[in-house]
Amino acid sequence: MKNFWEKLSEKKKPFFCLAPMADITDSAFRQIVAKYGKFTLPDGSQSGGPDVMFTEMVACDGLCSMGREKLLKILEFSKIERPIVAQLFGSQPENFYQSAQLVTELGFDGIDINMGCPQKNILKQGAGADLINHPNLAKEIIRATKEGANGFPVSVKIRIGFNQNELETWLPILLGEKPAVITIHGRTKKEMSKVPAHWDVIKRGVEIAKGSGVLIIGNGDVQSLENGQKKAQESGVDGVMIGRAILGKPWIFKKVGVGPLLEEKMRILVEHIELFEEKYGENQEGHSRVKNFAMMKKHMKAYLSGFVGAKELRIKLMKCENGQKAIQIIQSLSAPSAK
Repeated sequence: MKNFWEKLSEKKKPFFCLAPMADITDSAFRQIVAKYGKFTLPDGSQSGGPDVMFTEMVACDGLCSMGREKLLKILEFSKIERPIVAQLFGSQPENFYQSAQLVTELGFDGIDINMGCPQKNILKQGAGADLINHPNLAKEIIRATKEGANGFPVSVKIRIGFNQNELETWLPILLGEKPAVITIHGRTKKEMSKVPAHWDVIKRGVEIAKGSGVLIIGNGDVQSLENGQKKAQESGVDGVMIGRAILGKPWIFKKVGVGPLLEEKMRILVEHIELFEEKYGENQEGHSRVKNFAMMKKHMKAYLSGFVGAKELRIKLMKCENGQKAIQIIQSLSAPSAK
């Protein structure tokens, strides 16, 4: 039986994915992307939006500990976000096995293993991009995850190397474990996001993977649908992942050049803040916040650009401690005039 990745690749190439981004691609944002990333066709039907969404990365160790309940809140999703893939990170194969079982029970469409995160606190745990230095452990983790997933598709997100390009040796090791998909971020761990993504290396990855049955997704510096389609055509990838370019532009998966007017953009921002507070703010029972409101400020900064008064509005909103105050400020302003 074909998994959803195989069915998607037969239907559409390239397909487009929303990248997993820590403290950014939570369920509130994914719902906004799903709602406003679509456009209406002449026949009245809707198209657009990402073909696949990923959660923020979640620690396997945490899911196998007393702290599970808070992480389960991060793993919540709605039907509008499907197909939805849970991204896991860690370094203990047994915890990947247990986490994969849990994620499958939660109803996700797939599981993704993070082997590319360059953050120091993740590397210290022997997780993320540090697994490039431990290929045998990386193989064990894929096997354990596949076993725990019990037939559900398992994918892997990687970088092209640790301090230098190692794709010629690194990628075949992973291909040997037959994940459904490998997403290649076109930079090394050392490069972080300081240099342009090496799409020529991603193209080489496609060549290495040819005949393996493993789908390849390209990731890095994709600025729009049009830009992604161009990169896919040049590299031969099956799919394209959009990350940072979506900040402040949840409609990026629409047709090229399609975006809301300023007044609508402010309304979407308010809706986003309301949804964030509903899901992660202090609830009626007085329980503490699941997510600090400061995480929402990353989005607000990105929304607020390109119009007269944007800087002044950003300064005011960055001082807000909760969504209610931020919404009051936005709604108290007369619609700013666009440049």
